[in-house]
Parts: sequence; structure tokens; C-alpha cells
Amino acid sequence: MPRTRPGPSILHCDRDALHAAVPPFTVQKKCISYTVGDAQAKFIRMKSTSKKRTPSIVNLTVKRRYLTQREIDRLIDCARKHGRYGHRDATMILVAYRHGLRASEVCDLQWQQIELSEGRLHVHRVKNGIPSVHPIRGDEMRALRKLRREYPKDAYVFVSERGGPIGPIGFHRLIQRLGEAAKMPFPIHPHMLRHACGFKLANDGHDTRALQHYLGHKNIQHTVRYTEMAPDRFKDFWRG
Repeated sequence: MPRTRPGPSILHCDRDALHAAVPPFTVQKKCISYTVGDAQAKFIRMKSTSKKRTPSIVNLTVKRRYLTQREIDRLIDCARKHGRYGHRDATMILVAYRHGLRASEVCDLQWQQIELSEGRLHVHRVKNGIPSVHPIRGDEMRALRKLRREYPKDAYVFVSERGGPIGPIGFHRLIQRLGEAAKMPFPIHPHMLRHACGFKLANDGHDTRALQHYLGHKNIQHTVRYTEMAPDRFKDFWRG
């Protein structure tokens, strides 16, 4: 029986054949190179972000989120003089300001919530807020009585020309338009009326707990910000 010559084993393979079979560390080198490059890119992004967050006068300036009493009066006066529904618009601003109403709350206000004979307003809050009963002052009472005479059969207090209640978007556009007409130094929106109410009552020295229930805050921390930022609490400082 003829003897066959054994073929080359792995121990007898030359170096070139071995390199051809398994390229040495090619994948590992690519992996390391990618990891280092990714880390460098991440460091560059962090460095650029830190430069953007450097404190400056611009980004440290706190923009005012409320209107003063004088600005409210200016806005109401402008509402009376502009537009076909001046009295309705002025009364809507006055009611939203006096009772700290959100845009949706003043738009959803109905006559059944108002007791003109007793001078009381039953406030229904959104966002699971605390409902309450507010007193109605004389000028507000007169404005509401006049508005009721103009709209004797409507269920909602503030009605559009189409006969339905004014929506929050329409109220937002109204405030924005009146702010431009009154030449306010900054753009305004309806929620600034609610903030104006909070800061006005806090400056008048009303109790924080009572203010919480007046604005319908479920969490008192939302009310504390008005007393914390009220400038009148420092009025007696440095008086000898």
C-alpha cells in the first residue's frame, strides 16, 4: 500500500500564510481609534457648551412677568377707546385682574357665577385649583351691570360677535393687540394679569395663606413667589 505524503499542518505554515488567515489586531486598532476620536469630539462639544453657558448680563436679566397697577389702568383705558366692543374688553381685563383669573377661567365665566345683588363672584379654578367666593367692588359691579344690560340673554359673561364665549386664543390676541396700541414697552399676554393680581395683593401685605386661597393655588409654594419678589417688604430697610 503506497504511503501518502502528509499535507502541511498549522505548525508548518509560513508566516505569510498565517498573516493572511488572521490579520493581526486590525479590528482592535480601529476600535481604539474610534473610541479616542469619539472622546475628543465629546470633549469639544462640552467645551463649546460651557462657553455658551458663561454668565452674562443678558442671560442673568430676569424679565418681568406681571403688570403694574398703572399699566393695568392704561390697558383698560386703551380697551375702552379702541375697537367696537370697548366696554366688554375693558370689563374682561378688569375682572381677570381683580380675581387673578387665567385666560380659560375668565373665558368660561358665566352669569350664574355672579351675584350682582350681593356683590359676590363664585370662582371656579382649573388645574384642580381651590374654588372660592370673591367680593366684587363698586367699579367692577357697575361695569358688570352695564355689560349685562348689553347682553341680557347670554349665559356667558364675555361673548364674541358670533354669540359664543370668547376663547382663550381670542383673549390672547386681544391683550396682545391692546398692548401694542397702549405702547407697552414689552409684549404682554393674559397670564400677566393673574401675576399682576398676585403681586398687587402681596405688596398690600395680605397674608400668604389667604392669598393662596384667593388665587386658588393648591400648593402654597406657588403663592410664596409673590411675597418673595414683592419689593415693598424692603421699604423700611435702612431707615434710622
